[in-house]
Amino acid sequence: MAEKRSSYYTIKEGKAVLQRKSCPRCGTGVFLADHKDRLTCGKCGYTEFKK
Repeated sequence: MAEKRSSYYTIKEGKAVLQRKSCPRCGTGVFLADHKDRLTCGKCGYTEFKK
C-alpha cells in the first residue's frame, strides 16, 4: 500500500520540510523511492545508488 504524500514532509519551526529527495529529471513533486541500495524514480527510471 502506498504512503500518503503528507508523510514525505515534517514540520520544523513552522515550515514544511521535505524528507525525500525529488527527481532531478522530473522536477519537484516527483519523489525518489527509497530502496535498500538505491533511490529510484518510478516515473522516468532515474536511479542513484547509495554508498
